[in-house]
Amino acid sequence: MIDGEYEPSTWDWVRDQIETYERSGGTEANTLRDTGIPIIIVTMRGHKSGKVRKIALMRVEHEGRYALIASKGGAPENPGWYHNLMADDEVMIQDGPEPFGTTCRLVSGDERTQWFDRGVSVFPNYAEYQAKTDREIPIFVTEPAGA
Repeated sequence: MIDGEYEPSTWDWVRDQIETYERSGGTEANTLRDTGIPIIIVTMRGHKSGKVRKIALMRVEHEGRYALIASKGGAPENPGWYHNLMADDEVMIQDGPEPFGTTCRLVSGDERTQWFDRGVSVFPNYAEYQAKTDREIPIFVTEPAGA
C-alpha cells in the first residue's frame, strides 16, 4: 500500500480519467480516450515531493506482469514519473476493481526488446515514438509483491 497525501495530475483529462476509473472499479474510463485500447492505473510515490502520484498507462500485460513504458510520446526527455520509479520501485497497479502491490524494475537488452514488442502490439504508436527520439524509451516491468 502506498500511503500519503495524493497529488492529482495537473492535466485535467488525466485527473478525470483516473478519478472515474477508480470510482467505477475499472468499469468506466478504462481505455485511452476513444481508442478502445485498455489502460491501467499506476500509483507511485513522487521522488521529490513524497506525495502519492497516479498515472494511466497502456495495459501491456503478460503472465501477470505489466510493462510501464516511459514513452512521453517520443519526447527527448523521460516523463516525470520515470524518476519516481527509479527512486522507489514500489508501485500499485489497478487493472480492474482493486489495486494491488507490485515492485518494478528497469529492463534492458533482449528482455526490453521483448516487452517493447508486446507494447507495440497493444499500442502501435510506441514504434513511432521510439523512431522520433534519440533516447531508448525506458521500460519497467512489474513483479507481483513478494515475488
